[in-house]
Formats: sequence, C-alpha cells, structure tokens
Amino acid sequence: MPEAQRDIVLVVDDSPDTLSFLTEAIERSGATVLVAVGGDLALDLVEEITPDIILLDAVMPGMDGFETCRRLKAKGRLAHVPVIFMTGLSETEHIVKGLEAGGIDYVTKPIAPDEILARIRVHLANARSAQSARAALDTAGRTLFAVDAAGSVLWCTPQAARVLAVLGEPEPLSLPPSGRDWLRKCLAGSTTAPLALTDAEGRAHALSFIGRTGPEILLRLSGDPTAAGLERLREHLPITGREAEVLLWLSRGKSSRDIGEILGLSPRTVTKHLEGIYAKLGVENRTAASAVAARHLRDLD
Repeated sequence: MPEAQRDIVLVVDDSPDTLSFLTEAIERSGATVLVAVGGDLALDLVEEITPDIILLDAVMPGMDGFETCRRLKAKGRLAHVPVIFMTGLSETEHIVKGLEAGGIDYVTKPIAPDEILARIRVHLANARSAQSARAALDTAGRTLFAVDAAGSVLWCTPQAARVLAVLGEPEPLSLPPSGRDWLRKCLAGSTTAPLALTDAEGRAHALSFIGRTGPEILLRLSGDPTAAGLERLREHLPITGREAEVLLWLSRGKSSRDIGEILGLSPRTVTKHLEGIYAKLGVENRTAASAVAARHLRDLD
C-alpha cells in the first residue's frame, strides 16, 4: 500500500530553542516540519511549498507575525491554510489583532507539547472538512465566496472568482467599493437586501448576504434573474422575445393587467401575445403555460 501523505507544518519563529522544541514534538507526531526564522523567509518558502498549517510567532524582529499573516493570507492559495499564533502576549488586544490578521487560534508561551499537537489536529481536520465543502460547491458551479469584514476575499468558487475579477479589485481579490459599503451596512444590521452590481460588459449581478461564521462572511453572486430567465425561455421555447417577456411574468403569477403595466403594453396586446404563446406551446390556458415556463426556469437562481 502507498505510504499515507504526511501533513506539512510550517513553523515561523526567530527563537532557535522554540524551533528545536517544536520540530522534535511535531515530527514525533508523524508530520513534516518546515522552518523559517523570519516572516520574509516564510513568504519565500511558501512560494515553493504549500503547508497544511502554520505556527507563527507574533513578535519577531523586522516583519512581525501579524504582518506576516496578512501577507500570507493575501496569497489566494494560502487562504484556506490555518494559522495558529504563538505568543507570550496574552492581552486581549494582541489576541484580537492576531485573529483580525487572519489567524484562527493562538497559544501562549511556554508552549505545552500536548496542547499544540491537539490544536494542530483539530484545525487540520476542520480545514479539510471546509475544503471538501468548497470542492462540492465548485463542482455544483455555485458563485459562492467568503470575505473578511474589510471585503477582502478569503476563498471563492471558480465561478465566483471569474465574476469578481470583472467586478472588484483583482489583486488581491476583493469587493468593489460599493460592495464594501454594502457589506458594512449588512454587518451593522441596517440592510439585508441584495446589492445590484454591473460589470464592465453591462451584465447585471446580484450580491447577497448569506451569513457569518467567525471571521468568514459568506456571500453569493447571481446573475440578473429576469435577464437569465428571458434568455432561457427564448433558447428552449419557440417564442419571440416579447412573448418570452410575457411568459416570464406570467410564470411569476402576474395578471394580464400587471404584465401590461410592467412591459408598457395594453391589456389587449398582452392577450394577443398570450394567445400566440398558447398556440406555440400547445397548451390551452395560463396555468399550463406557466407550468411549461416553470419547468425551464426551475434551476435558475
């Protein structure tokens, strides 16, 4: 049988004693240890190898752990990698600073071997579970993604990445300014309504707030449902563009008068269009026509 793949743990600390102690303890647990004695060296190292988890000293000369973490998390392929801060600073402000920088946990020095190994196991398991869920979303083609409170993207499905690239700031990937303003209002509880966004090619998108789990804020992007519905009906049914508009609103439960007001048509003209739709679809009434439309629109957001 092939040998099981070993977990890769990156330890970033400027103390030789800490590095030696952690390397010995982690290697005994069956993992592979990578060592960096500074933040800049850690950034260079992850260009060659992606670790499964990172232990990061908060206080180091030069680039401290907080800035190192921010730069690590700005690299898209490291967004899912858990970072555990190691610090002698137990004040709340330093703990909060580490979590805001992208850390998922912290341990205070002197470090107990059993404690750090237990935390590594838990966070590796959680990270793999989350990655499996994201992989399922990728396969399903959903435009879901997560951001932090500032609107920077933490992870996203490939479909969401393509849309975000033309809507927001591409490097690093983030929400556009209007999206960041909307996000602040969502977090403050002053709005829950989706935000309408338009990309460079004039396509409409709706940005929806799904929920928050710890530092991750889950959002969804979807195309304009009206435009997508019209395109679907015209593609699959033998009807004109105007008939598609009438049928779409009919499928949404609108009366002939409502449809006329929405489309700027007289009730008589709406009736004429409905007669043409019934004939082309081979149905006899509004209910049957709506059922045909609903069947084709079922999987649209």
